[in-house]
Amino acid sequence: MKKRSLIPILYILFLMLPIYWLIAMSFKTTNEILSGFSLFPQTFTTENYKTIFTDPTWYWGYINSIFYVSLNTVISITVALPAAYAFSRFRFLGDKQLFFWLLTNRMAPAAVFALPFFQLYSAVGLFDTHIAVALAHCLFNIPLAVWILEGFMSGIPKELDETAYVDGYSFPRFFTKIFLPNISAGVGVAAFFCFMFSWVELLLAKTLTAVAAKPIAATMTKTASSAGYELGLLAAAGTLTIIPGAIVIYFVRNYIARGFALGRV
Repeated sequence: MKKRSLIPILYILFLMLPIYWLIAMSFKTTNEILSGFSLFPQTFTTENYKTIFTDPTWYWGYINSIFYVSLNTVISITVALPAAYAFSRFRFLGDKQLFFWLLTNRMAPAAVFALPFFQLYSAVGLFDTHIAVALAHCLFNIPLAVWILEGFMSGIPKELDETAYVDGYSFPRFFTKIFLPNISAGVGVAAFFCFMFSWVELLLAKTLTAVAAKPIAATMTKTASSAGYELGLLAAAGTLTIIPGAIVIYFVRNYIARGFALGRV
């Protein structure tokens, strides 16, 4: 019994070690980080965090990221819900081929679409806007959300739809009042994956923005200079980027567990 509990503990410690190291570095100066190995900050400092919270370039990077990530999540789930319902409830010519084509968009690397998106958004005046990044990420997130939601919807018997219609429910009322609560776990799982992909994606976000909508991941590259990297500042910024993802995981943790139990995640 002790051996069984020891392995998960060691595994968790192994996973937490990089996070602890990042947090510890965020309270060190760059000189201390480069001077040698130490488990704890020898000269504890909060200047790195003060820089982030007082410099508009830094804190607006977080605001920009949260804004377009949230916008992308809302758009992806809103579009994916009716699409997933159609795939789960109806059979039509080319439905399986269309479903497969949606997933192939998710398989392609972001670098393939960087140049086309850049030229398109520059031509229509969307370059360096939050909606540009949000829409670009939809290319990857909507197929994923459709795939996840379709699995959850297929687990709901069609008799539920028929019974609601017999009881006089209109489709919008049935969908919002009865159907959505039954697939709330699927919506939570899909929203989690959409949020996390959009939050960590760098290439498209950096390519499609310059100043006004510049994300925090792109802002972090400014720590490089002729004198080297400001490692303490970079570690502090990295520590703060973990927080939004941790918050999202906390609220959807039960939904993710149900998703794994149903075999769709």
